[in-house]
Amino acid sequence: MAGRFAPRPTRTTVRGGHVAVGGGVPRQAAGPGQAAGPGRVRDWVPDGPLDLGLVLGPLRRGPGDPTFRTTPDGSVWRAALTPAGPGTLRVRASGGGVRGEAWGPGAEWLLEGLPELLGAADDPSAFVPRHRLVALARHRRPGLRLTRSGLVLESLIPSILEQKVTTDEAYRAWRLLVRKFGEPAPGPVPGGMHVMPGPRTWALIPSWEWHRAGVDNKRASTILRAVRVAGRLEEAAGMEPGAARARLEVVPGVGPWTSAETVQRSHGAADEVTTGDLHLPRIVGWALAGDRDADDSVMLELLEPYAGQRHRAARLVLLSGRVPGRRAPKMPRWDIGAL
Repeated sequence: MAGRFAPRPTRTTVRGGHVAVGGGVPRQAAGPGQAAGPGRVRDWVPDGPLDLGLVLGPLRRGPGDPTFRTTPDGSVWRAALTPAGPGTLRVRASGGGVRGEAWGPGAEWLLEGLPELLGAADDPSAFVPRHRLVALARHRRPGLRLTRSGLVLESLIPSILEQKVTTDEAYRAWRLLVRKFGEPAPGPVPGGMHVMPGPRTWALIPSWEWHRAGVDNKRASTILRAVRVAGRLEEAAGMEPGAARARLEVVPGVGPWTSAETVQRSHGAADEVTTGDLHLPRIVGWALAGDRDADDSVMLELLEPYAGQRHRAARLVLLSGRVPGRRAPKMPRWDIGAL
């Protein structure tokens, strides 16, 4: 789920969410099609505490994600394919607020959506903790807001890549495919940043490139079916989360797990809890009831007191770090690209 517990820390972790403050920002020279020089700027002041790492962390797909960077000066960089075209957004704390700076054809779109990206549409005050552990996690993470990216396909495709494989395998596939088929992010960005490919480019990726990236035919076919109706799927960004999930699940291969993972990021859906996850039910069951063998039905029963805010409750459980000890080997990793 968005914000799942990750035992291996990264610079922007969904557990702590803090970005180190220090030296300068590594930059690369603007290449062909990139906008050099100062970008468009927007300042915004949130109405409460805001932790950039916690809010934007779920948009990061692993420490090597080409579309996401954190830099030592505390900035979070994000490259996105917007309805207006590719764009890069840099977000950093500025005084008592936040400053967004953007480059590329999608710059205006990114800056217009900056408040919602940082949780302006989210209402943390609507959440009432019912368990001591959840209340403590909330107290320790006052800057948690649920991001709303407004982009469906950029959350759907990596969620499909994460189906039935380890996160390392999924992150590797996303990293390889975006770097090879995406375009360099516009602006004076940290080195190696890319915008994810457009729907047509995804559709034209040869079968052997999916294989080399470790993506089996089932997941690749699901992505191909999704990009063929990309316009209709992006329309779901303007729907209520439940209706958006129903539209996504019309695509064969997209089920409840994938649709929930998508709308948690694209819509900032506070109540869309992930079902069908290998680990989440056991983590929630252990944290809230001491039940390490909980399944989806038990998890949903435990989260029922948080109706309307179940995703936020599950996220706080994950942020608490209280997880059951491992009793079985990890899911085996299969590198089909080596076959």
